[in-house]
Amino acid sequence: MADSPRTADAPVDQPLGSAEELLEQAKPYRNELLAHCYRMLGSVHDAEDLVQDTYLRAWRAGDRFEGRSSLRTWLYRIATNACLTAIEQRGRRPMPSGLGAPSDDPERPVTESPEVPWLEPIPDAMFSGSGPTDPASVVVNRSSMRLALVAALQHLPTRQRVVLLLRDVLKWRAAEVAELLGTSTASVNSALQRARAQLEQVAPVEEELAEPTDPAARELLDRYAAAFERSDVTAIVDLFKEDAVWEMPPFPQWFRGRENIVRLIGAQCPIGRDEGLMLPTSANGQPAFGLYNLREDGIYRPFHLQVLTLRDGQVAHVGAFFGDDLFATFGLPAQLSAAEAAARR
Repeated sequence: MADSPRTADAPVDQPLGSAEELLEQAKPYRNELLAHCYRMLGSVHDAEDLVQDTYLRAWRAGDRFEGRSSLRTWLYRIATNACLTAIEQRGRRPMPSGLGAPSDDPERPVTESPEVPWLEPIPDAMFSGSGPTDPASVVVNRSSMRLALVAALQHLPTRQRVVLLLRDVLKWRAAEVAELLGTSTASVNSALQRARAQLEQVAPVEEELAEPTDPAARELLDRYAAAFERSDVTAIVDLFKEDAVWEMPPFPQWFRGRENIVRLIGAQCPIGRDEGLMLPTSANGQPAFGLYNLREDGIYRPFHLQVLTLRDGQVAHVGAFFGDDLFATFGLPAQLSAAEAAARR
């Protein structure tokens, strides 16, 4: 689950010059800082704001950076403290399954809870860097970004969340974490044990993330997209695991079991046969699709963004996130004509 920085995390021998020079040397860390803030907060928009705030604070304090710790560690200190303040003000971001039992009536109309600050998915492109040959990119382990883990982290008390991420994901020493939090090493180790134990209860299995190039996964995803585009309930049934989970912020209702999911789609999905369009993308290191609905004016418009968890050749979990702003975040078009949709199929 640990991230792998490309740049050595070692103290520098001397100050780095002006604040502008420091920020230039800090640029390679932007993606991993975004990933860190996202794991802490569960919101890509909040994470972007706090990374900007981190760099602003670093610029203001740049002339006071003396190089007694690594630049990377110093930036993480700033970002983590900013996240702690944000969490105190905004609270945690759950998924529906973190708030109560599953619904037992898929035909009953679902109702939104817009007042809840729901967990948001994050596009892989925002934390994955420019590619393995880019010296300015930083490898962020995809498994450390998976949706189930980020959702589980929201259940942890804030300090346990910090300790777990710094120790298990970023591989900080206990003494470094203790210094950041102003506590003892023994306290950090105790918090880490409690965090690990609670995480095992809410997310006991670390999914083996499907590789985008895996032929079996690719074939499953192609069948899945085609089934939703055709609104083919019979085909959809065969793609889900028996105990699959479907949840869809901002609706608090969620559903467990293949039969319930299929009944939900059949009863409440407004997309008719051949009226859907699935555009592939990736989120949280997982396959994802933007689902569009053909409207009466002949234009395909966003319906929701699905993030899939695959297991043993079937779909084990779907997070269906509603909100047109997510499509812009993922670089997906705001609408498509019939001709544009046909070209994308």
